[in-house]
Amino acid sequence: MMPMHLLDANVLITAKNLYYPLNRIPEFWDWLIHKGNEGAVKIPPQILQEIKTGNDDLSSWVSEKEVSDALTLLEDVNAAEVRRVTNQYAPDLNDAEIYQIGQDPFLIAYALAAVDDRVVVTVEASKPTLTRANRRIPDVCSDLGISCCNTFEMLRQLNFSTDWRP
Repeated sequence: MMPMHLLDANVLITAKNLYYPLNRIPEFWDWLIHKGNEGAVKIPPQILQEIKTGNDDLSSWVSEKEVSDALTLLEDVNAAEVRRVTNQYAPDLNDAEIYQIGQDPFLIAYALAAVDDRVVVTVEASKPTLTRANRRIPDVCSDLGISCCNTFEMLRQLNFSTDWRP
């Protein structure tokens, strides 16, 4: 069984801005919906909310019922796991640091709930020397034994192609 890929907001934002514009490569966006319906790609509600607060075509796209229904991870996050993830940044984060890390602990906590069956997808690159609120998602995932990959690794794992339709 293919693991569920949990997307960070930056995966969609970067794809839209750099290599898969919504109006130019619709196959990618349709494929995401398809994979969401299959359960192979999901986005935690906290991460979707981050995207929806924007004022652009991506925020409009994720707000469409078909998209939201397909991609939203429909489960509650475990508060203890969010605290465990936050403690990986530092056990004594101040308010400014908590604001800086944003919704990342939620994304990672959802993966922690089923570590053998989930992969976090982010465009962030590992940089193990960073500390506290500056830590990167791949490094926090690594510390917790969670699989993490970038967008292009996910596309290879899930066999994306512009002619993906059966």
